Amino acid sequence: MEKKTEAGLKEALTLMSLGNPAEAQKIICPLFENDLESTELMYTNKCCVFWSDSIERLKRIEDSYERSENILLEWKTFQSYISREDEPYEPALTAVQQGFFANALEEFKKLLDEKDALQKAEIYRKTGICYKKLGDFENARAFLTEANVTYPNLASVIAELADCYSLCGEDKIGKVLFREAFFTAPEDIDLDFLDSELIKCLIEKTKSKGYTGKALQYWIPVYGVLGGVFNIKRELTSQEVARLKKDIYAIDNEMKDPACNSEILTPRLLNCYFWLMDHYDLARETPAKINEVLLRIKLLDSSVYEAYIK
Repeated sequence: MEKKTEAGLKEALTLMSLGNPAEAQKIICPLFENDLESTELMYTNKCCVFWSDSIERLKRIEDSYERSENILLEWKTFQSYISREDEPYEPALTAVQQGFFANALEEFKKLLDEKDALQKAEIYRKTGICYKKLGDFENARAFLTEANVTYPNLASVIAELADCYSLCGEDKIGKVLFREAFFTAPEDIDLDFLDSELIKCLIEKTKSKGYTGKALQYWIPVYGVLGGVFNIKRELTSQEVARLKKDIYAIDNEMKDPACNSEILTPRLLNCYFWLMDHYDLARETPAKINEVLLRIKLLDSSVYEAYIK
């Protein structure tokens, strides 16, 4: 890379990290005249073009809440777009992330006075994600905690909070919260914004088993238990035990239908069985009750049973 290109690229990356891709592109374009073959330059330019277009698309959305709904979708679209490149240029990716989420944070801050509890929790969750992506884990946890207080037990919020704790090296709390989130509603968890090695390794392990889409999300807690990631148990309340048994009964009946979606129902039922086993273990129930659940797991999926009893 020529010295002039290197200096210009450095200036462009600074502008990108400050949230100004259009100005960054003005710096980049003339550099191609002297260094047309620079892969770093081409990669950075692609980032600028996408991000500049993204800003324009978002500006055209007049409703502020609708715009907020689309901001994080734009990031996911960018991730999909840029992943097609064979050789990522990390300084450009870092600069884009810094600038994108700094801009997004300012948008979400404008909506923090939302009155509806569910929408407020969503705004606080997204604000927490922005802080997390910017590396400000203290503020990220504060906003995600407030989101959970505003509208308790949203799996999407609890999973992000778990991610923050794990990123801060507090894996024990992270494991507890991830386990709760994936038991509550795995389909509501956005895997694309989870960054801690704890959960990313578990996601990749589950993907390696061939699961994708919604099925992937339901199988993650199963492999979390089998792999010892979700290994911190808690005692259930009597109401939770009753609800768990009710869920097991309902899923059992649903699975009797030959047309049922077993790809989803099987991991759901296995996860329920795992929680029931934990309850029986902590409550020191009789071996007969424990063996009954073990037999159900074996009949449902023998390979999971073998891995579970090891």
